[in-house]
Amino acid sequence: MSFLGHMGEGWMDKIRRWRHIAAVMGAVFAAAAQPRYWPRTTRNVFARQLLFTAVEATRFIALVAFMVGISVVVQFQYWLTKLGQSHLLGPALVMVVVRELGPLLVNFIVIGRSGTAMAIEMGSMKLSGEVRVLDAQGLDPFTYLVLPRVAGAAVSVFCLTMVFIVVSFISGYFSGVLLGASTGHPRLFIQSVFQAVAKADVLNVLVKTVVSGAMTGVICCTEGLSVGAAATEVPQAASRAVVRSVAALFVISALVSLLTYL
Repeated sequence: MSFLGHMGEGWMDKIRRWRHIAAVMGAVFAAAAQPRYWPRTTRNVFARQLLFTAVEATRFIALVAFMVGISVVVQFQYWLTKLGQSHLLGPALVMVVVRELGPLLVNFIVIGRSGTAMAIEMGSMKLSGEVRVLDAQGLDPFTYLVLPRVAGAAVSVFCLTMVFIVVSFISGYFSGVLLGASTGHPRLFIQSVFQAVAKADVLNVLVKTVVSGAMTGVICCTEGLSVGAAATEVPQAASRAVVRSVAALFVISALVSLLTYL
């Protein structure tokens, strides 16, 4: 009974943790739907989060997308040429980059670059007593700390994914031209891409970017704010935030793919 009790206690802790994360997610989406009611400080933090997570990461995202476009085209060109279907390069890029690879890689980069920073920042603020000071002054830490960072992460992931898709398609097209693929005129290539994009692809990208980005922000903020009185808890919280964000990313990605394409 002791073994079963420990198992049950562990599962109940996980259920309570994810229920708390889901509640914070719901509160963030409800508050984000009315940005005109955000205080000026919340808007400033939101703008700084966009600057750090989206603008400053654009070059690196573009570089990764450039390499991914070349790699995908090199692999597909070999097989499509053998099958005599090299004109399907555009739809192949849609299938790989838009549906799976783009949102997944961008989320990975945001988790590693910005997620850890959010968890460490929240943990340091909790440790130094800044969160307690805000609460003592009657200011809601959720509005001033969590909301702008989660909203900024969600918007940043979506924008960076669009940059990733555009750059990878451009590099993929020119790589195909250099490899001798029958890509045709750029206008025909763009038409083939848009014809390959379905309504399910639009929903797929929206959920895998906005929801996954918001989930990353919520997990990193809540893990950072869970820090106690020891300074050694800050790196531990950052490590937990990364692991749980990656796990949530894979679960969301798998569920969305199953629901939209099956």
